[in-house]
Amino acid sequence: MTGLDPENWDELRGLGHRMLDDMIDRLATQRDGPVWRPMPDAARAALRTGLPVEPTPPEALYDRFSDLIAPYATGNTHPGFMGWVHGGGTAVGMLAELLAGGLNANCGGRDHAPIEVEREVIRWAADMLGFPPDCSGLLVTGSSMANMIAVITASRATPDGQVLRRTGVGGRRLVGYAAATAHGCIARAFDLAGLGTDALRIIPVDDRHRMDLPALRAAIRSDRDSGAEPFIVIGTAGTVDTGAIDDLDGIADIARRDGLWFHVDGAFGALAMLSPDLRPALCGLERADSVAFDFHKWAQVPYDAGCILVREPGRQAAAFAQSLAYLSREDRGLAGNAPWFCDLGPDLSRGFRALKVWMTLGTYGVARMGRMVDACCAVARHLAERVEREPMLELLAPVTLNIVCFRVRVAGTDLDALNGELVKDLHESGVAAPSTTMVGGVKAIRAAIVNHRTVPGDVDRMVDEVLRLTGLRHEAI
Repeated sequence: MTGLDPENWDELRGLGHRMLDDMIDRLATQRDGPVWRPMPDAARAALRTGLPVEPTPPEALYDRFSDLIAPYATGNTHPGFMGWVHGGGTAVGMLAELLAGGLNANCGGRDHAPIEVEREVIRWAADMLGFPPDCSGLLVTGSSMANMIAVITASRATPDGQVLRRTGVGGRRLVGYAAATAHGCIARAFDLAGLGTDALRIIPVDDRHRMDLPALRAAIRSDRDSGAEPFIVIGTAGTVDTGAIDDLDGIADIARRDGLWFHVDGAFGALAMLSPDLRPALCGLERADSVAFDFHKWAQVPYDAGCILVREPGRQAAAFAQSLAYLSREDRGLAGNAPWFCDLGPDLSRGFRALKVWMTLGTYGVARMGRMVDACCAVARHLAERVEREPMLELLAPVTLNIVCFRVRVAGTDLDALNGELVKDLHESGVAAPSTTMVGGVKAIRAAIVNHRTVPGDVDRMVDEVLRLTGLRHEAI
């Protein structure tokens, strides 16, 4: 055989049914197992088989998956996973991935139904976040890529910005602004866009971990006085450390007055807009020129599914579109249906990400999603209250949304080292998987409640285990 289709379709169908049953069983029973388990050296070694030259039956490869891969996954589908703001996924999203794989569509462009699904998802995203229905947008790998697209689009929207596409940015002193609490991908975006990380001015934060607006205004004045060109200010809706939300309305006022592009990094926090109770905290997001966020976080879509929205139609295309003979657009046929998504970002080859977003939001509806967001925040408040009741624990930051930062206090110990070791102990216990961060110069245990499966009992079990492990370490001392 020279083709790659199976000789026996029924055998492959049977294997597919087995895979589907196993994965649904895994989702249905995952609470019964550990959140995470270390991958043994023997399992790592068993995966190092070298480049396959001869065929291996897919049944044998699936057995290897079941033995060597599935037991040692990240764990973010488990209700005890509370680290790094990972969504938990859904069974419906998993099935959507199967369907998308079957179509194997390239969504860079052309005239086919998957393009229309992505356009509809972008319209849904605009409606969710208060953007105009004719805004442009794109599904991408995640907010890191979405933020980079926003920075590039904003730089091209400056006076004579189109010249930068030919000559580069070296002859201009373009500068932008973000709070000290902004995600690291913002500085990386400035780096990869050729602006340099020094072009990103870091603005201090107030006691609520929000951008200090007087300091922002002073930085803009100082840069203008020195001959620099301020072009963008980036607010954060849900900071990665504590979940704080910048004063987006106040930043929008400054951006409008000073003629700056206003971008919002709303990686997870933007979807708090789905909650009627939380939406007021994001007032001003609807005024942004662009916003980046992830469907694979609070919307529970399987990885990866980020999104960028740009308010003014044409701005994205002005920054990214190319005219190439081998990608000519026609008035009919498969090469029709312009504009194409490859004109709105750097990727020509793009998977059918939109289907899993379309099926997830369609299955649950945004009202139910909003209630899920509320439930996550309620679990976070429950955890904060539990922390404040425990004499050995200390809450380190206000709980704005769904992130709780706390630490253990034991007299006479290096608290940063202790709390760092406790998190590693927690991971290896299989009970819970929070992460760590620094808050106010001290190491915090950071619990981000993003998984729709997490309930108050899960965070209580985490606290109980923290206290138990602390006792064991104290006895060892």
